Amino acid sequence: MNSFSKRNMGWTATILFVLALFLLGGCSTLSREKREESAKDTLGGKYYYFEDVRVPQELNYKQKRSFVYETPRFKAGVLYFTKWRLDTDSLIDFFIHSMEKDNWKLINSYKGKESILNFSKPEKSCMIKIVEKWWGNTEVEIRVGPTGEK
Repeated sequence: MNSFSKRNMGWTATILFVLALFLLGGCSTLSREKREESAKDTLGGKYYYFEDVRVPQELNYKQKRSFVYETPRFKAGVLYFTKWRLDTDSLIDFFIHSMEKDNWKLINSYKGKESILNFSKPEKSCMIKIVEKWWGNTEVEIRVGPTGEK
């Protein structure tokens, strides 16, 4: 092999090594206690259209995929958010804690690559779906609507 291709292989290997360190260094996860503290401390969040559903500040709102329907009697809709490289366990802890603070009752939850949290209040319900994509993006879908119960 000539010296030019050896040099290129050396640079390629160096770049791949640095890239691997960068990617692996950001994949650290917090212990459960740290996640719960983080959810409580950074409860700031922001409200989008629903005054009782708080969303973490770091999530990016996707207006084109979202919609809200409002009448004098109720408000319903779907809100979409995304964020690259997000600790989903911390996000789940945030939603559970903040929804309880806003008087929602956790009905059930499913946790995995696709996590779903179901909450209820008198005359309304909220479903929060959190999906981890294989390329590192996390999508959050929040659905709020009336329960139909009297």
